[in-house]
Amino acid sequence: MTDHDGPNHPEIRAAVARLCADFPGSYWRKLDQDRLYPTAFVAALTSAGYLAALIPENYGGAGLPLSAAAAILETVHASGCNGAACHAQMYIMGTVLRNGSPEQKTRYLPQIAEGALRLQAFGVTEPTSGTDTLSLRTVAVRDGDSYIVNGSKVWTSRAEHSDLMLLLARTTPRAEVTRKTDGLSTLLVDMRAVKGLTIRPIRTMMNHNSCEVFFEDMRVPAENLVGVEGQGFRYILDGMNAERLLIAAECIGDAKWFIARATAYARERVVFGRAIGQNQGVQFPLAKAYAQMRAAEALLLQGLSAYEQAKPCGDLANMAKMLSAEASWAAGEAAIQTHGGYGFAEDFDIERKFRETRLYQVAPISTNLILSYLAEHVLGLPRSY
Repeated sequence: MTDHDGPNHPEIRAAVARLCADFPGSYWRKLDQDRLYPTAFVAALTSAGYLAALIPENYGGAGLPLSAAAAILETVHASGCNGAACHAQMYIMGTVLRNGSPEQKTRYLPQIAEGALRLQAFGVTEPTSGTDTLSLRTVAVRDGDSYIVNGSKVWTSRAEHSDLMLLLARTTPRAEVTRKTDGLSTLLVDMRAVKGLTIRPIRTMMNHNSCEVFFEDMRVPAENLVGVEGQGFRYILDGMNAERLLIAAECIGDAKWFIARATAYARERVVFGRAIGQNQGVQFPLAKAYAQMRAAEALLLQGLSAYEQAKPCGDLANMAKMLSAEASWAAGEAAIQTHGGYGFAEDFDIERKFRETRLYQVAPISTNLILSYLAEHVLGLPRSY
């Protein structure tokens, strides 16, 4: 793991790019075809210390700032790889770090840092409530020194490949709380040890390892409660700015990959006796995609700076995520158009990356909800939902 090396982290980027070179397009295409998890890739990132970038040094991590984590994930995507297989470990860990007990931090963080424990699963979204988190129905009822959990989650990515899950459940009925944001609690679930847990994979348009998860009288030790009972929604919100900024970095990486591939192809592909990159019909979409990417990247860097200075950054994080997702999609569209029919051929990897980057206009939060947030909290318009 490279030490902190400046605001743009060039040494980290170079090291991550070298690691990613061992996992070319053929590796990802094989996984995509067989719907397999990139175990070797995640192991390599873990061994190099990149997934422990944000864990403090006294717990075995690198103790780097969020901008370093963003540089890691951006480079992963700019290299043609996919950080979605493991990125959650970076921001889920923050809930334990900020709100966990000293015993929980000592017990879990060093093992997560060394790769002995995988904290990849985030149990929040439910089939009936979607993004309306306050309406979730999964309940955790205190029973002596345990909580008994019943309910279900959906779109819980990487549940099959995680040892621990950070679970949000209702511990006080909604009708009994003063504020609607109260009554939800966060639990660390050791999925290796509990009974009453069922995982069902969901096949999607990209190889994202998404699952449905069902809890039937699942017993979780009360000592696994993170923070104060009933305050879990606040803990989840606390980590969302980091999540938005890291996802934005991945989108910037995707956009850079698309643009690099498309411009290289446009210089080399000759039709009617001239390189297609000489035609403005090819040049202009790529140039516009590049401009979009750079604008989104500038906002991302501003958001990362505010986050690291502990300044309010909810608007920046949300705008960076939205605009970066749109920039990566525009770059992917330009790349497909530049490649023509070859853009749809698996061997060129364009179609795989195109499918993967489309996700980020929907998850982890949809563009429409970001716009609603900006309308209410930045522009002062009435709440729309």
